[in-house]
Amino acid sequence: MSTKIQYRISCLNAQQRYIQFSATFPCPEDHLSIHLASWRPGRYELGNFAKNIKGFRVFDEQNKAVSFEKSNKDTWQIPTKGATFIRVEYAYYANELNAGSTYLDEQQLYINPVNCFLFTDNAHAYELTLDIPATWQIASSLKFENNRCEVAHFDQLADSPFICSEHLEKASYEVNGSHFHVWFNNQSFIQWEKVLVDFEKFTRAQIEEFSEFPVKEFHFLIQTLPYAAYHGVEHLESTVITLGPHYEVFGTLYKELLGVSSHELYHVWNVKSIRPAEMQPYHFKEENYAVSGFVYEGVTTYLGDLYLLRSGVFSLEQYLVELSKQLQKHFDNPARFNYSVGDSSFDTWLDGYVPGAPGRKVSIYTEGCLLAFVTDMKLREASNHKYGIQEVMKRMYFDFAVKGIGYTWQDYQQTLENVSGISFQDFFEQFIFGTAPYESILVEACSFFGLDIKQVPSASYAEAKLGMKTVPKGADAQIVSIYPGSPADIAGLSINDEILAVNNMRLQGNIDAWLNFYDGGMKTLLLNRNGRLLEKTLPEVNRFFYLTHTVHRLGTLNQHQRKALKHWANMSID
Repeated sequence: MSTKIQYRISCLNAQQRYIQFSATFPCPEDHLSIHLASWRPGRYELGNFAKNIKGFRVFDEQNKAVSFEKSNKDTWQIPTKGATFIRVEYAYYANELNAGSTYLDEQQLYINPVNCFLFTDNAHAYELTLDIPATWQIASSLKFENNRCEVAHFDQLADSPFICSEHLEKASYEVNGSHFHVWFNNQSFIQWEKVLVDFEKFTRAQIEEFSEFPVKEFHFLIQTLPYAAYHGVEHLESTVITLGPHYEVFGTLYKELLGVSSHELYHVWNVKSIRPAEMQPYHFKEENYAVSGFVYEGVTTYLGDLYLLRSGVFSLEQYLVELSKQLQKHFDNPARFNYSVGDSSFDTWLDGYVPGAPGRKVSIYTEGCLLAFVTDMKLREASNHKYGIQEVMKRMYFDFAVKGIGYTWQDYQQTLENVSGISFQDFFEQFIFGTAPYESILVEACSFFGLDIKQVPSASYAEAKLGMKTVPKGADAQIVSIYPGSPADIAGLSINDEILAVNNMRLQGNIDAWLNFYDGGMKTLLLNRNGRLLEKTLPEVNRFFYLTHTVHRLGTLNQHQRKALKHWANMSID
């Protein structure tokens, strides 16, 4: 009997969205514990994938049913009574299509193994056999031959998604001996020449600054969808990206394709290789709490876009649009006064990927990106442009990742100080583990690079003068955010209130038009709050609340700014 865990996967009745799994486990003892992962790397929250399992059954060597019991939500205890092996059968409901999910329909079988493959406490190799239509190709970093492959251990399997479909197309390029494969699933009119030129540029720029790529082959698995979508998930030898709608992938969404692809490629170093000590190795049965999300997501968000600029894929103007988006998210979120990015990193396991309680937390992506930008400036200033944050990450790669060691946030701070020769103690206390305002350090960093932050009132009257963000809800407007101390706050408005009328004038999707009409006068709103009709009168306040923030290049640069911008952006300065 093989010592491998042998899996057969089939997709009968695909319209039902259930994937059938049959797994044979070797049984060296009288008892076997098998587990389903509680979360997936790349999304630092519990996933509860076991909720998708149906018809879990166990059989012995004589094909007789074996009793079992669950000891927690995703662990099964099976008495094996000296059997050489047992077989487990179950179906997994695969009805969600995003970059980290598992999905089945008549056109494709897409599996992220960490969602749906069982593992044991003992290390085992895996053998996979796929029962799929003969016309389907397989896109994956796994080496399938005749719909079969072997995988050395669960960590590799969990990190190796695959797409099976008749509608896959692939093209490849090579950089410094590593091979990169770009797969599109279900996308018509692929502009391959454009894609390969741009992907090769940002790939080369990243590899050249690290001096090596951690793996010899890498796959971009791009799922294009008929509806709006934007998501990417990192793996060591691949990434899955979902993007849509189809007709905009090479139009308005092309810059998003480049942005997410560069971001996910950088993750091969940052978090897949340079990994926090709390995740070295991954503990799939429980939360992996860490405060260093500002490194593994924040630095990646910053450098993923910066490499598009440094490689010439983005112009400076295009890059500054992306930087401006991060500033806008930061200044729109009043939680920056209440919770640090370090604390918010720890709490991704609590509510990190939903809005959550208003004003409670910040983002490891947004605040992490902005702090990486400021850190980059400090490093370049201290080293007279010899080093930037790329040098820090390179040293982290060789000092920790290559040696198989996880890093702590203190290791990251120490590396910053070793590269720059200056202390980052106050910076960490105030901005990473504190809630000091970012305004001054962002202005300083922008000025250093010859940039300027422009602030103007939001074009929305509700946002600028009343301090409330709304979204359409039929003819009405639903409040989604309220600025502390604004007229909306003072008047007692609440998030999720539905505004029906302004001064008894019924809305028809035109809230800002009516608010502008009554500018300077009394404004009484008719609200629906959980089925109760209320009237609230808003006070007049002589200031603006929500502002629009954009970053621009200064018209005239001094010699220090010209030098800084040239080295940072890797571009000639007119």
